[in-house]
Amino acid sequence: MSSEATELVRLLTVRGETLAVAESLTGGLVAAEITGVPGASRVFRGSVTAYATELKHRLLGVDATLLAERGAVDPQVAAEMAAGVREALGADWGIATTGVAGPDPQDGKPVGTVYVAVDGPPTARTGSAGGGKVEGLRLNGSRAEIRMESVRSVLAVLLERLAGEQTGNERAQDTERNGGY
Repeated sequence: MSSEATELVRLLTVRGETLAVAESLTGGLVAAEITGVPGASRVFRGSVTAYATELKHRLLGVDATLLAERGAVDPQVAAEMAAGVREALGADWGIATTGVAGPDPQDGKPVGTVYVAVDGPPTARTGSAGGGKVEGLRLNGSRAEIRMESVRSVLAVLLERLAGEQTGNERAQDTERNGGY
């Protein structure tokens, strides 16, 4: 388990929020990383590994026309996967990975093209999606290296969102719970 996964479980626990994961190129690695953390069951709702393109539509609600026109490796597909898994599994936060780990290009996209996405609850301040973000990556390395960097990246994007939204009161509670100042 990574320090990102440990911190993610800790922050979600402090906030009383839950997480669901939609994966394609990572094939379950994100879920495995999170569930490797003791206490993950308090925050982790589950995951959908939609490796086949049609499952992205059928299980996660990704627009079929979008998939037909752009393919599965697309920033909007990643965003819809994250929103779809959040809704399907009843979580506060959804994260998703889609991309090309190799050895061959897919849908005209080169190996190393990856999109990671986060979808979160509406914020009280704005009423808009609090955690919606897609990040495009251009990764180098072996298939295994691309997949592992995709895992690290999607966790980092969610951590950034959670840390940015943490209120002063939540930070004080978190510090107190962890014996800090």
